[in-house]
Amino acid sequence: MTGLRLARDAYDDIVRHGYDGDEKEVCGVLAGEYGGDGEDSGPESVVHEIHPVENVADRPQIRYAMDPEEQFAVIEQIEDAGLDVVGFYHSHPAGGVVPSETDRERATWTGYSYAICAFDGYPYLGSWRWTGERFERETVALTQE
Repeated sequence: MTGLRLARDAYDDIVRHGYDGDEKEVCGVLAGEYGGDGEDSGPESVVHEIHPVENVADRPQIRYAMDPEEQFAVIEQIEDAGLDVVGFYHSHPAGGVVPSETDRERATWTGYSYAICAFDGYPYLGSWRWTGERFERETVALTQE
């Protein structure tokens, strides 16, 4: 099973961003160390920081779409800082952490993490790796950096 480790500050930033979005989905890019050596537990990615990107979806209450120009600029900024793109995050303000059918249809980065923060009750973050055909759940752990 693959894994995603998040610095506590990065997790808190995702939750804050989700609350700031109120009833609209928020989204962004996860930055840190991508993958691993394929150990028994599978590749593990480490998130050191997040980079919010504007949600330009036509119905942001139930969908997200990253502004393409801003997403490209953020990815360049991450790489210029010597970090890797680890994956992406978005929120489900009124639902759970399971990827929606729309999330599956729009996933394009094979092997990368897609973290979803749900706000149904207390904030909860789940993460999934896109295989190119489906999402596979991965473990999520918080670290103190």
